[in-house]
Parts: sequence; C-alpha cells; structure tokens
Amino acid sequence: MTSNPVIVEETGEGLFQVRAHGQGPSFVIDEPLDLGGMASGPTPYDLLSSALGACTVMTIRMYARRKGLPVDRVQASVTHRRDEATARDIFERNVFVEGDLTPAQRDRLLAIAEACPISKTLHAGAEIVTRVAPQPVPVVDDRPCDRTHPRAMDESCREVDPTAVA
Repeated sequence: MTSNPVIVEETGEGLFQVRAHGQGPSFVIDEPLDLGGMASGPTPYDLLSSALGACTVMTIRMYARRKGLPVDRVQASVTHRRDEATARDIFERNVFVEGDLTPAQRDRLLAIAEACPISKTLHAGAEIVTRVAPQPVPVVDDRPCDRTHPRAMDESCREVDPTAVA
C-alpha cells in the first residue's frame, strides 16, 4: 500500500525554511541559525529521529494495550550522529516505560521497539526512486488519513508475538 504524499515546499523565508504538508496541520522545517537557517522548526534529521521515536512509542503502546500490560507512560529519546570513521548514521534510542512490569515484560517491550516499522526501515535501508514531476502536486486540506503506519505497527506486534491481536 502506498501512503498519501507528504508535500514539502519552500516558504520563501530564509535560506532553508520549508513547509511540510501531511496529515493534520502543516509545519515548518528549518536549519539552525549558525548554519544559515532561521531555527524556525525541526531539522530534517530531527524529523527522522522523531519518526523513529514516535513509531517506537506508538508500537509499544499498541502492544501493551493488546496484551493488557500495566503501562502508564512510554517515552523514547532519540539522538542522531554520523560515525566519522565509517560515515554510517547512528541513531541511539532510549526507551522509558513506566508501569508495574516484570523484567520479562520489559524485555518484550524492547523487542517490540526494535520491531517497530521505522526501526525495520532504518535497519534494512530503503530504495528511493526520484523522478522529475511535470507540475507541482496540489496541497489538499483535510486529506484522508493515511493507514500505512497503523497496519505496519500491527504486523510488527504480530511478528514479535503472534498472540498480540487487536
């Protein structure tokens, strides 16, 4: 299944500021002041780290709800760096789960974190196909909700634990 397009276009403000139009409100993406940006929004790597963190939290929450685990709060902290020796990107993710859980349940939740769809995409790499568009894609307000990610989270939960059904 192909997701709805996210449309990113220049705002005309500053050197790097762009606006992303996806599901829900649009938002600004920018670079820091010291790099010539206006620091008016997250950077592209902030967004990539956010995608990993959001997917982690959402997938853990989905699994915990399905299994009836006593999870009160889930948080993911993600940093990004590039290894100078290998030029490989490294994302470091710390997961905090609050709740009265056994060590085995906590281990299972970490396995779920590793299996979240964005984790799997980053681990596997992705193919990027780039084409020249003959015209701009129109920005559509109130576009239909994208169902790609919830389905992928469901599949990830079932891969780790086949009894994790909705």
